[in-house]
Amino acid sequence: MKAQFFLIPILLLSSLFYASDTIKIDSDSLKPRVFGFSPSENTRNVNGVLFKYFDHVDTFTPKKVNGLGIGVSPLGLFLPVLLFVHLPDANGWNLNNDYGIIPENKMNKINGVQLSLINMEPTVTNGLEINISSNINTYAITNGMAVSPLYNLHHEIKGISVAPFANVGQKCRGLQIGLYNSCKDFRGIQIGGWNENGKRKLPFINWNFKKQKNNEQL
Repeated sequence: MKAQFFLIPILLLSSLFYASDTIKIDSDSLKPRVFGFSPSENTRNVNGVLFKYFDHVDTFTPKKVNGLGIGVSPLGLFLPVLLFVHLPDANGWNLNNDYGIIPENKMNKINGVQLSLINMEPTVTNGLEINISSNINTYAITNGMAVSPLYNLHHEIKGISVAPFANVGQKCRGLQIGLYNSCKDFRGIQIGGWNENGKRKLPFINWNFKKQKNNEQL
């Protein structure tokens, strides 16, 4: 009985210490940092530069970046070759990912510039996006301008999308410029060798400014 009398207070004190440590870790992770890294559960807010050296959605922690997001995953050096081989089948590309539609509060938010070899983390970019291999197997939203030396792949984009080979999206508002442009739910202007949207298919220039009744996904 005496042992239980001493054991209960000890357990209560240890629980309080654990809770205080957890609160401290969470508060530390929410403090803005000048430099942050991904993947990292201890980095949530960055006012400066976020370095993404590996994309792993299974352990993904959303981050807010006011500044520059840099992705250096080596996968971005190999995937462009595969996409280039399949460029003739670009009209059959789809943007489905293993995780479906992701709410914005579960996505990275970059207010500034996203500069990456490849992006495989769900990301909202408000500003300028420059990706060599664009956004592969992830949900991507861009509000601003997307530029790639190869391809642009987006679920949603509002603004300008420029790539020499292909711009492929599901919901687009603005301007697409490339050899091949495709977006089912499209409002704006497409300029390129071949252009497809939910309204029509045309070479050189295509457009649509009206709301579409049936928006099929790619």
